[in-house]
Order: sequence, then structure tokens, then C-alpha cells
Amino acid sequence: MTRIDDTPPAWDEHTQLTTFLDYARDTARAKCDGVSAENARKALLPGSPLMTMSGVINHLRWVEYYWFQVVFLGEEDRAPMTDEDPDREMRIAVDFPLTQLLDEYAEQSARYRELVAGSGLDKQAQRAIRDGLHVDLRWILLHLTEEIARHNGHLDILREMLDGTTGG
Repeated sequence: MTRIDDTPPAWDEHTQLTTFLDYARDTARAKCDGVSAENARKALLPGSPLMTMSGVINHLRWVEYYWFQVVFLGEEDRAPMTDEDPDREMRIAVDFPLTQLLDEYAEQSARYRELVAGSGLDKQAQRAIRDGLHVDLRWILLHLTEEIARHNGHLDILREMLDGTTGG
């Protein structure tokens, strides 16, 4: 399947960055099309027992939550991860239907799309990430696109191992 939805409708920087972020998000969801509930929970990589399709989608959801709500907006961190269980979002994902995780991720993405549309790229995050550094929205969009794209590779591998589906 040839995808053309990575071409921005306008060529300003804001539109280009958000188009590529949406493309990466849509690709992650597309990788899950038709995956059975059972297959979504299977961990196929011996060295990565938490790497499931459900786990990756839930991870992406909580990564975006962290960068937009906790870092950018400065809200309290309510993510399921803890110091004792830093991968908890991956672990608990198998307790939910993949369709629910995908729906929640899509709803959240829509809210963040509105947040980003109303914010300038130079707007600084409310919270520092390390060494007192406050990144701007541009950096967050680039980072999330990179993060999601990397995990799309994991979804590619898992999907091919599960049922032979490639591409998309």
C-alpha cells in the first residue's frame, strides 16, 4: 500500500511538523488493523517479554501524555509507570482490548492536536527535562515523531511475526 498522507497541506513549519506526527500516529494504528485480541497480547521477542502490540500502543499513548501534559503543560504526572515498575504501561496493556487502547490513543491524539494548533512552536515547556532545560513545542513534536516512528518499526516486526502482514 502506498501512503500519501505524509504530504502536508501547507508548507509552514507548524503544519509540516504536525503532519508528520499525525502520519506516525496513523501508521502505528494502521499496523494494528485486523490484529486479533489474542495476537495483540503475544510477546514474541525472547529478550523483550513486554513487547506486545498492545504494549507498544499503550506505551505510545503514555509517552505523548508525558510530553504534552506533564512536561509541556506542567500538570501532575498520573501515568501508570512508577519508579518500582517503570514499564508498567507495557505490562498492564494486555489487560485491555487493543481496540480500547487504540480508541483511547486516537481520542488523546485529537486533544493534543488541538493543544498544538493553539500553541506556537517556540513556546517553552512548563517543566524542565534535565539540567533545568526547558524544551520548546518544536522539540517535543520532533521528539514524539522520532519516538513513534521507532516504535512503528517494532510494530512492523511484531505484526510480521504474528501473521505475516507487512507494509502499510
